[in-house]
Amino acid sequence: MDALTLTSALAPPAADEAVLSRLRAVMPAIASRAAALDSMDSALPEADVAALAEAGLLTAPLPRALGGRGWGSEPAGAESVFEALRLVGRASLPLGRLYEGHVNAIRLVAEHGTPAQHAAAAAAARDGRLFGVWNTERPGIDLRIDAEGVLRGGKVLCSGAGLVERALVTGRHGGEGPQQMLLVPLERGTDRAESSEWRVTGMRASATGTVMMDGIPATEEIVLGEPDAYMRQPGFSGGAWRFLAVHLGGVEAVAAALREHHIRTGRGADPHQAARFGAVLTAAETARLWVLNAARMVEEEVAEPARIIAYVDLARGAVERAALDVLELAQRSIGLQAFTRANPVERMMRDLATYLRQPAPDRALVAGAAAGLAFGEAVGDMWP
Repeated sequence: MDALTLTSALAPPAADEAVLSRLRAVMPAIASRAAALDSMDSALPEADVAALAEAGLLTAPLPRALGGRGWGSEPAGAESVFEALRLVGRASLPLGRLYEGHVNAIRLVAEHGTPAQHAAAAAAARDGRLFGVWNTERPGIDLRIDAEGVLRGGKVLCSGAGLVERALVTGRHGGEGPQQMLLVPLERGTDRAESSEWRVTGMRASATGTVMMDGIPATEEIVLGEPDAYMRQPGFSGGAWRFLAVHLGGVEAVAAALREHHIRTGRGADPHQAARFGAVLTAAETARLWVLNAARMVEEEVAEPARIIAYVDLARGAVERAALDVLELAQRSIGLQAFTRANPVERMMRDLATYLRQPAPDRALVAGAAAGLAFGEAVGDMWP
């Protein structure tokens, strides 16, 4: 295969590129609303979700047989969904977090749902309804299915609380045993959502809160897949590449803000500033290469699960390190202005620093290292 053929094979299909072009067209408006949303408590980015729906991004994760583009639900959509997650994250990290959850939820419905659930999910996505995945609990708040088949309890740290209308959650019968996935329908603006505890420095516009689901019947329409299917590998661990793609968008946004600062101030020619900006570009490209390769490995399943998971575990560390380097270099280059609320980069850096705090980064790095020690190939040959 020559270089031209290879490039064509990896490029998104024309129909995918049309959706991505519409996304690029709405990105400036999404980015312009980000500051206002950040300044409000419990803001719901409804206009941004509507913009994604209008651009075709809410239906794109559906399998092609259901009228979608297969982004995240079919192997051929790897490059396209990578690009979409990166671009949404570049415009707004909180919105990128919501879209990543939407893609993940539809992927799980496509993989584990019945034909009736597939059709219902497709209709909901076409209606502009946002999906999400909520699996976090804490002492005193968990989700159970009681003896009568009714939900009791809820979930915490639910991104899109009050905005997500199809919530993919996990619960246990009587609070014990295997996890059962459920796709719970909710009304937009539901009073089941409570976001008063979400008082963080970054990702304020992600509409994160607690959602209680007491009294909702666990009917066959909402019970999804077999018990413990949610944890099935390599999808569960390998799927971390999707939030890495959103992180990458945030890294690129900070890098672009730094470039604009240098152009505006005329300081880019200073050798110290140029050296730092060169390091920023290197870090951003390093993250991009890791995430894109992880996307292809996971979505196309080009290797055995253990190798895929190990690569994504290492990608988590690589992207986090690149992002932290970019944050430090941008702060040093811009100086005190980087910490003023009037400067858009201040919000971008808060959002990125907050979103980077994903669960168990050290465990992921150690697991990736252990796998690398066990592989028999040369270091340069252990990844597809």
